Amino acid sequence: MTLIVEKYGGTSVGTVDRIHAIADRIARSKNAGNDMVVVVSAMAGETDRLTGMARAIGSRPEASPEGKDSQEPISAEFNARELDVLLATGEQVTISLLVLALQSRGVYAKSYTGSQVPIQTDAVYGKARILEINPANVRSDLEAGRVVVIAGFQGIDADGNITTLGRGGSDITAVAMAASLQADECRIYTDVDGVYTADPRIVSTARRLERITMEEMLELSSLGAKVLQTRSVGFAGKYHVPLRVLSSFIDGPGTLITYEVGDMEQPLIAGIAYNGDEAKLTIRGVPDQPGVASR
Repeated sequence: MTLIVEKYGGTSVGTVDRIHAIADRIARSKNAGNDMVVVVSAMAGETDRLTGMARAIGSRPEASPEGKDSQEPISAEFNARELDVLLATGEQVTISLLVLALQSRGVYAKSYTGSQVPIQTDAVYGKARILEINPANVRSDLEAGRVVVIAGFQGIDADGNITTLGRGGSDITAVAMAASLQADECRIYTDVDGVYTADPRIVSTARRLERITMEEMLELSSLGAKVLQTRSVGFAGKYHVPLRVLSSFIDGPGTLITYEVGDMEQPLIAGIAYNGDEAKLTIRGVPDQPGVASR
């Protein structure tokens, strides 16, 4: 029996209709005989909405017991801890809705938060790193025939505090779960049908790659390609997790991200990354003398 870990991003679960569509896809895969672990993000825009509310609350002056505005700030550690508690709720909404959708289709499913798995992290709020995963509870449910739905982006530290893994953290959760369960494949579903030679929204002639090496994908991600979170690619490479990028909106083979094998093509350039937030500034006429550059 094949064990597949699937991850669905915010646009893939952005509405109730999209969650129903994802539930249909998972049910088909489960009925085909696969063991299924599903990692989901918060619904599209939810993390930004929660962050906006936190900023609105934080910008309001605190009233002191004497009735005067207090200028004493809350510690940064306290703010970061509470922000993680807040942001982790977005994924919890999605896992519950998806499990309800699966159950309505006769699929036996169960949801897990990061702390219920448990996914053990360090205590760096907002960008925690995974230290250990104990998959015993998840394995038990898989053996019982359940589809396991896990909240991405979150974990728990040694003191029992909720932590989050940073933007794109659901990718890391999915890859880490695939590594700990020794899954046959980790599938990352997004709003694009694979990895392209360039951004198809900018380059009309860009083509989808059937496969790409871990090293090439890591470099593309680090240089601005937003298909996969950079840390997740590094994690997959370290623990030998085969990754596949697919679209949750259309069916297709996607792009397989794997280690280089002998029959793969050897292109000098696999793809071109684009980052619109960078600019190049050239200063002309600088004398070629020691100390000029620093001045």
